[in-house]
Amino acid sequence: MPVSLNYFLLDRGDALSRELAANFHRLAEEKGLRRSENAPEVVVSIGGDGTMLHAFHQFQDQLDRIAFVGIHTGHLGFYADWKPNELEDLVTLMADGGGLSNRVVKYPLLRVQITSDKGSESFLALNEFTLKGADATLVAQLNINDKPFEMFRGDGICISTPSGSTAYNKSLNGALLHPSLEAIQIAEIASINNRVYRTIGSSLVLPKHHHCDIIPRKTQKLLITVDHLAIPYSSITSVRTTVADQKVTFARYRPFPFWSRVKDAFVGDI
Repeated sequence: MPVSLNYFLLDRGDALSRELAANFHRLAEEKGLRRSENAPEVVVSIGGDGTMLHAFHQFQDQLDRIAFVGIHTGHLGFYADWKPNELEDLVTLMADGGGLSNRVVKYPLLRVQITSDKGSESFLALNEFTLKGADATLVAQLNINDKPFEMFRGDGICISTPSGSTAYNKSLNGALLHPSLEAIQIAEIASINNRVYRTIGSSLVLPKHHHCDIIPRKTQKLLITVDHLAIPYSSITSVRTTVADQKVTFARYRPFPFWSRVKDAFVGDI
């Protein structure tokens, strides 16, 4: 017997996404799905990966009981499995599939702990965290597992999740990591390397039980991004990044292997 699910829908706001959202609500009502803003079991994102990032941050305090599913209205996204013409198929599977226990995948997240003159703040990232100099070269010491590793000078540092390794990290020549790996990746953004200044020059992959501390030079104006969020800081003491204890859950009503996503996005037909 079908089990009714509570769902919440977030769309990108363009004409096509709004039209699909209206159609989704109509089909969902016909199938007995219930709209719920406060206690959804499935959060539906209609748009692109950016829309999914907004959905994730809106519900990040409910990750232990929510699964996400995406419908893309632009280019194929890494977090969006479904095309607009498959809307009815998705609603039918959501309505007839019952519980989600056997139809989900869980991806690692990044925990970012920022200590500044204002105290300590903690963030979760689905894709990546970046630290950049706001008006000058970033100068910062990197410690790995409390041991000094290097003194960085350059535009900035990007630390990504495995699923986020296909985003900004890839443009920095970082490796693509399968989301089953509980790890984070550190990539340099235009580092300065000469006979005076030297960095490792390649991306680093840290497992779950490791951590990285970034200690910027004092009095720097800095810009931090956490996924789509941009936050300016004037005084940061340190930034610690680790694999988060929490994971994000995606509803998989049909198989869509990670490497197939990579091929579709970056290689295409061969």
